[in-house]
Amino acid sequence: MTKIAHGTWVVVADGKKVLMFRNKGDSLFPHFELMREFTQDNPTTEAQGADRPGRVRESASAKRSAVEATDWHQLAEDRFAARVADELYTLAHHDEFQRLVLVAPPRILGVIRHSLHPEVRERIVAEAHKTLTQHPVVEIERLLTQIH
Repeated sequence: MTKIAHGTWVVVADGKKVLMFRNKGDSLFPHFELMREFTQDNPTTEAQGADRPGRVRESASAKRSAVEATDWHQLAEDRFAARVADELYTLAHHDEFQRLVLVAPPRILGVIRHSLHPEVRERIVAEAHKTLTQHPVVEIERLLTQIH
């Protein structure tokens, strides 16, 4: 991972929580200051919907096929990741950061990356495929400085 320079924003996210830090330290001894945090309540799919999967009748015969059930939990996580991308665009547009490090599980990182505005993409200096939202800040600092 690139050294995290002074002033770099570090965004640690998963499907239901995001932590946005600014490095107040230097690249050797980072000190992350929490700038923003937001979460979403996302119950399991079973708790969000109880309908059976749909059925589709084929037009040429009397056969019927099952349709895969909607994963409401996954859909909510994807929407949350897109919301993170929107928030980053707003911050970048107001020149809140010049350098950005993204840290998220691979699938969430992919959704965020897909939703990012080019103005944000050009400011990304590093990415890490990790789930760190439940770690204390000191541990996040330590883990990110150890990634090569």
